[in-house]
Amino acid sequence: MLRQLAARLCGGEGQHVYRYATAWPVEMLLAQSWDTALLEEVGAAVADELVEFGVTLLLAPAMNIHRNPLCGRNFEYYSEDLLITGKMAAAYVRGMQSKPGVGATIKHFCCNNQEDNRFGVNENVSERALREIYLRGFEIAVKESKPLAPMTSYNQLNGAYTGCRRDLVTDILRCEWGYKGLVMTDWGTKYDPAAALHAQVDMMMPGADADRDAVLAGLADGSITPAEVRRAAARVLTLIEQSLTAKL
Repeated sequence: MLRQLAARLCGGEGQHVYRYATAWPVEMLLAQSWDTALLEEVGAAVADELVEFGVTLLLAPAMNIHRNPLCGRNFEYYSEDLLITGKMAAAYVRGMQSKPGVGATIKHFCCNNQEDNRFGVNENVSERALREIYLRGFEIAVKESKPLAPMTSYNQLNGAYTGCRRDLVTDILRCEWGYKGLVMTDWGTKYDPAAALHAQVDMMMPGADADRDAVLAGLADGSITPAEVRRAAARVLTLIEQSLTAKL
C-alpha cells in the first residue's frame, strides 16, 4: 500500500523528483524575532510548498536546547531558552498544520544537544533538569500545536535509548501531555525494535529488513505481542488517512 501511495506521488515507483524550495531563515534567526504571529505565517507558507510538492510530513522543526556551542545543528534549534523554543515551535507548527493534509515532525525527542557520537552518547540528566529544561519546550509544542509526528533522538538518556524508554514516550508524551498520534524514530537509529514497540514508538525509519525480521522474531518468541504491532500499524494508517497523500 505504501509503495502504491509513493508511486502516485512521484509519478512512478523508483522515479527521482527534484524540487526547489524557498530558503527560509533558520530557526535560530526566526526565534530572535520573538514574534509568534510571524512564525505562524512562515509555517503556513512552508505548508503551501509542501502541498505543491505532494509532501505530507516536514521533518521539522528541530527544537533542542543550545547547550553545547559546538553542536553542529544549533542553527536549526530555536534557542537556549526553553520557553522561546516551545512557543516558537508551537507557532510554526500551528501555521503549517493550518493547511489540511500536511504536518510537522518535532524533533529530536529528547536531549540531542551534540552531534559527536550521536548514535552512542549517553546523556546523564537529572529528573528536575529533564522536566524543567530539556522536555519543557516539547511539552509546550505538543500541548499548544498538536504536531502530527514527534521524532525520537539518536542518543541514550540515562543509560537507555530515548525511543526505548516507556517512561519518556508513553508515560510523559502520551499519558501526561495527551499526545495520541504516531511517533517515529530518526533515521538509522540503533534501537531494539521490541523495546521501541513497548515504549509506543510506532515507526522505525527509514525501515530496514533487520527491523522487520526483529519484529517477526519477537512475535514468534513472544517478546512482542500482536496487540503492540496492531497498535503501531493503526497509527501509521491513521497518519496516512490524515495525509495529503490520501487526498490526492
